[in-house]
Amino acid sequence: MHRDRWGVPHLWADTVDELARWQGRVAATDRAWQLEVERWRAEGRLAAHVGPTERDWDRFARRSRLDDTARRCFEQLTPATRRWVTAYADGVNDALPAGAAAAPEFAATGSTPGRWRPWSPLGVFLVQHILFGTFPQKLWHAHVAATLGPHARDLFAVEGPGGSGSNAWALPADPLTGRGPVIAGDPHRLLELPGIYQQIRLACPEFDVVGLAFPGVPGLPHFGHAGDVAWAVTNAMADYQDLYREQLRRDGDRVLVRDADGWVPAHRHVERIEVRGGATETVEVIETPRGPVIDHDRHTGEALSLRTPTWVTGNLGFEALLPLLRARTADDVADALRGWVEPVNSVLVADRHGTVLQLVAGLVPERDDRCRREPVPGWDARYRWRGDYATTKPVEVGGPVVCANDRRDDTAALGVDFAPPHRAHRIRDLLADGVAAPDVHMDTRRGSTVLRDLLARLDPTPLSAPARRLRDRLTGWDGRMAADSVDAGTFAAWRAALVHRLAAHPALGPLHSPGGYDPLFAPWTDPLARIGHAVEGVVAGLPRLGGAVEPLAAAALEDVAAADPPGPWGRRHLLHPLHLGVSDAVTERVAAMRAATALGGDTDCVLATSSVPGVSDACWRGPVARYVWDLTDRAASRWIVPFGVSGRPDDPHFADQLPLWATGGLIPVGTDWHTLTPAPRDEDPVTYQEQIPGFGELTLTVVDPAAHATLLHGWVTEPRATFWGMGSYTVEEVREVYTFVDSLSTHHAYLIGLDGAPVGLFQSYQPEADPVGERYRVRPGDIGMHLLLAPGRRPPRGLTDAIGPALARFLFRDPTRLRIVVEPDVRNRFALRRLEREGFTFADEIDMPDKRAQLAFLTRERFEADHPVPA
Repeated sequence: MHRDRWGVPHLWADTVDELARWQGRVAATDRAWQLEVERWRAEGRLAAHVGPTERDWDRFARRSRLDDTARRCFEQLTPATRRWVTAYADGVNDALPAGAAAAPEFAATGSTPGRWRPWSPLGVFLVQHILFGTFPQKLWHAHVAATLGPHARDLFAVEGPGGSGSNAWALPADPLTGRGPVIAGDPHRLLELPGIYQQIRLACPEFDVVGLAFPGVPGLPHFGHAGDVAWAVTNAMADYQDLYREQLRRDGDRVLVRDADGWVPAHRHVERIEVRGGATETVEVIETPRGPVIDHDRHTGEALSLRTPTWVTGNLGFEALLPLLRARTADDVADALRGWVEPVNSVLVADRHGTVLQLVAGLVPERDDRCRREPVPGWDARYRWRGDYATTKPVEVGGPVVCANDRRDDTAALGVDFAPPHRAHRIRDLLADGVAAPDVHMDTRRGSTVLRDLLARLDPTPLSAPARRLRDRLTGWDGRMAADSVDAGTFAAWRAALVHRLAAHPALGPLHSPGGYDPLFAPWTDPLARIGHAVEGVVAGLPRLGGAVEPLAAAALEDVAAADPPGPWGRRHLLHPLHLGVSDAVTERVAAMRAATALGGDTDCVLATSSVPGVSDACWRGPVARYVWDLTDRAASRWIVPFGVSGRPDDPHFADQLPLWATGGLIPVGTDWHTLTPAPRDEDPVTYQEQIPGFGELTLTVVDPAAHATLLHGWVTEPRATFWGMGSYTVEEVREVYTFVDSLSTHHAYLIGLDGAPVGLFQSYQPEADPVGERYRVRPGDIGMHLLLAPGRRPPRGLTDAIGPALARFLFRDPTRLRIVVEPDVRNRFALRRLEREGFTFADEIDMPDKRAQLAFLTRERFEADHPVPA
C-alpha cells in the first residue's frame, strides 16, 4: 500500500480477491467508526450503541428487512463475486480492532467493534440508498392530497429532502487540439462526517482504477477512471419504489393480509431492539405479498408495505462491480451496468478512443401510473407489478452532454418529480463559453427567477421606507449566492420570512394537521420544511388555492427590514456536517469547521449547497466530491472531497481537503507510483486480536521482513528451534526467506504478540501451493499452519495450550476453511503432544524435502465442538 500527500491510499495486489481484502483493511483503518455505524444501521442495532435517538431508524431497518435482503442478495451472487465480497469483509475484520482502538467514538459510547459477515457490504449499500428513492415523497403526496386535495400536489412537484442536486457533464474529444474526452461533475448528497465517498486507487494485474468508493463496499460503483475509460453517475430521478396500503387481520400470532383473491397469510415474527440507556423495544416484522410492512397510517389504520426491485429480485446489482473495474471501453462499462438494479442512475461514460455514451442503469418496474404518486391499495390487482422493467439503451453522443437530475428524453418516462432545469441549462451555457470545470463547479448564480419576479411586481407604495429600499436592493441584485454577498444574505432572510408567512396562510393551514407516519419520515412530511423546499412552486400555485402571494411577500420584506441586518450569505450559510455527535473530540472539530467555513451557492445554483429555507440557512447537503476525469492523461485528472481521507479527528487527513473544497480547489489524482509514499509497516493493521483470559491480548501482525529479520533470526537459530530448520541461517538469509513469503498470496507469516510483546511466529499456507500438497490428497477447504513460540522466552504456564485454539479460530474465521493441516517433524514430541491435546487426528508419516513429518488434521467440526467460533 502507498499513500499520496493527502493520505489517499493506492493499493496493489496480485489478485482481485487480495485487492478486495486490502480495500477492506484500508476502509477499516481509516473509517472504523463509520463502517460499524453503517453495519449497525443495516442490522437495526444502532440504538444499542448510540441510544434512544436511533430507535426510529432501527425500527425501520428491522421492518424493511435490510439485513435479510442483503443476505438474500449475497447468496444469489456468482461464486467469484461472493468470494470477492467476502474478501473485502475479511479485510474489514482484519483491521477493525486496530482501527476502532484509534477512533474516539468507540470509547465515548463504550462500544466495541463486532464482526462483518460476508453480506455486510451489501447491507451497508442498502442503508445508503433505501431512503434515496421516492417512497418517502409519496407519504408527503398522500398527506397533501388528504389535507388540501389531489390538485395541490403539483405545488410540491420538486425533489424532496432525500433527492439529489448532482451534476455531471461530458465533453467529447477535440480533434483540433488532440484532447480526449473529459467527464466532470459533483455528486450532491448529505454532507456526512466522515464523507460518504472515499478516494482510493485499486490496482492489480487485471486493472488499475482510481475513483470514489463507498466505505464498507468493495469496488468503485459510481465514479472511476480506469485509464482507458472513465464513468460517472447522477440520480436519474426514476420512480422505482412503491408503497401499498395493506389491510391486516389477526388471529393470535397469525396475521392475514387482504389480497386480490381474498385473505392470505403474511409472514410475521417479533424482534427486540436493544437501546443504550433506554428500554428494550419489541418490533413486529411483517411481510406481505407486496413487500415488508414499514409503517402504518395513524389515520386509516392501514399498514404500509414497501416494494423495491432489490426485494423482489433478491439482486442488488453487485455482479456489475467487478466487470466495471475490468472495463476498457465505454461499451464495456455499458455492458457491466446492464446488471445494475438500484438506485437507478444516469451514467456518463467516455473512453480514450473518443466514444461518449449516456445511459440509464437500474430497474424501473412497469405498473399503473398511480403507483408513482401515492400509496395504493395492495388488494387491488390493477396495481400489481407487471413483471417487466422499463428498457433503455445507451446513446452515443457527439457534443457536450449534461445530467443534472432534470427531466430529459431518456428519463422523463421513468419518474415523476425531477429537479428544475436551471442547473442543466446553466452548465450548458458555461461550457459553451469555455468555462473550466472548477469554475463550473463553483458557479453561484441562481437559475430560477420566480421569487425575484415576485419582488419586481410588488407595488412599492404601501411599503415602509426601509422595506422599499430593501425591495430595490433585491430587484437590482445580480442573483449570485456568493459567500461574501450581503445582498444574497438579505435575499435568504427575506425568503425565510416568506416561507414562514406562507406556512401560516389559511390556504395551507390544513397541512399542519397531525401527520400519520413514523417520526423517521419527518424530513419528508414536515409542512414548514416542505414549503421551504418547494417555495417557488408554492408561490406559483397559491392563487389556485385562493391565496394571494403579494401581501405575504410585502409582509416578509417588512419583517426583514425591522430585524437586525442579515449580513453576508456565507455567515448564514454555515457548513453543517451530519454526525452522531457522540465524541467531544469530533464535535469540537465540527464547531471549528463551521466557524472557519463560509459557503456560497444554494439549492438552485450549480454549486448546489442546500439548506431548508424557513427552517435553517445552514448547509446540510452539497457536493460530497468533485472530479475531473481526463481521458487524454489520467495523471491530469483532479478531485476533491469535503473533509479528508480519515475519520479520526487527530489524523492530519481528517479535514485537510476542506479549505480547498470550500473555495473550489481540486487536488491531483496522482498515478505515478514513484511519487507516492509506501505506508510504514507500523501502520499496517493488526490482522487479528483476541483476549485470552489469564494471559492478555493476543495479536497477529504481518511480518515485516526488513524490520523483523533480526528478531526472527534470534528465534530460529536457537537450539530449541532446531525443528524449524533454519539454525544455520544468517540474518540476511532470514530476511530473504520472509521477503519471499511476503511476496506470495498463498503463504503468510505473522508475529504473535501478547499484550504488545512479541512471543512467537505463526505461518499459514495453502497446501496445494506447498510441497506438502504433493504428498497427500488436498481437499477443498484445507489450510496449513506452522507455529514457533519464541524459544528464548519462558512462556507462562498454559500459554501454549491457549494460543493454539486462538490461531485455529483465526483460520476458521474464513467460512471456506474446513480443515487445518500440519506436518511437524516426527521427532518433535512436544509439538505432537500439543496437537493431540488440541484434537488433531494423526494420519501418515510423509517425507518432506528437509524432514520426516507427521501429517495431522483438525476439522472445523471437531474444533467447534470444543471451541465455538465467536459469531
